[in-house]
Amino acid sequence: MFTPTLMGRLSFRHGSVAPSLPPLPAGRNLLGIAPERDTVLYVPQSLTPENLVPGKPVPMLVMFHGAGGFPEKVLPFLEEHAEQHGFLLMVPHSMLPTWDIVIGGNGPDLERLDAALAAVAARYAIDPAHLGFAGFSDGGSYALSTGITNGDIASHVIVFSGGFMSVFMQEGSPRVFISHGLIDEQLPIDTSARKHATNLKAAGYDVELIEFNGLHIIHPPVVQMAVDFFTRDLT
Repeated sequence: MFTPTLMGRLSFRHGSVAPSLPPLPAGRNLLGIAPERDTVLYVPQSLTPENLVPGKPVPMLVMFHGAGGFPEKVLPFLEEHAEQHGFLLMVPHSMLPTWDIVIGGNGPDLERLDAALAAVAARYAIDPAHLGFAGFSDGGSYALSTGITNGDIASHVIVFSGGFMSVFMQEGSPRVFISHGLIDEQLPIDTSARKHATNLKAAGYDVELIEFNGLHIIHPPVVQMAVDFFTRDLT
């Protein structure tokens, strides 16, 4: 019998623990969940200890890097958006060159994601209506698979040029944003983005599909569209 973890289910639950630790300073902070390949939390100025409104839930976007990547490679694409809109930006680091689900199934990366979410929730009240899972390439596949599996935790799923979707359980109904280059030289759009969008729409999900004239890249104008999608109903 499969355990929920092996099927991709997170143990993290919104509101299960009240924040008991102080907020972190502005900028990039290591969460300290691992001695190596730690998770980075970027804190905008509006959410620093002196500016944070006590008791007010804060939005957070989790961004998963591509194969062979690392947090510092993707942070620059989103830090200015986090500052502008006032959301936490959490960027995990895969245990191996890519995410466990790509190599052989859910395992240590899911456990570390659980630990990272709990570490942030110990310092901030995370807004359950604005906890987004995003990712590029293999990270996009991870965000899509983990987000659909844990749609009662993730409110938004954002996929930049993802390849596959591995889902054994579907929970909740996150809104989904999928973007892909028309001339992607690594992951053809027909067998990835278009296929996933069609299947998710048929299953009743609210899906936005953005196709752009480009290769296998993180395209800044599309990032802006994704951030608009995530922050559309923020007050």
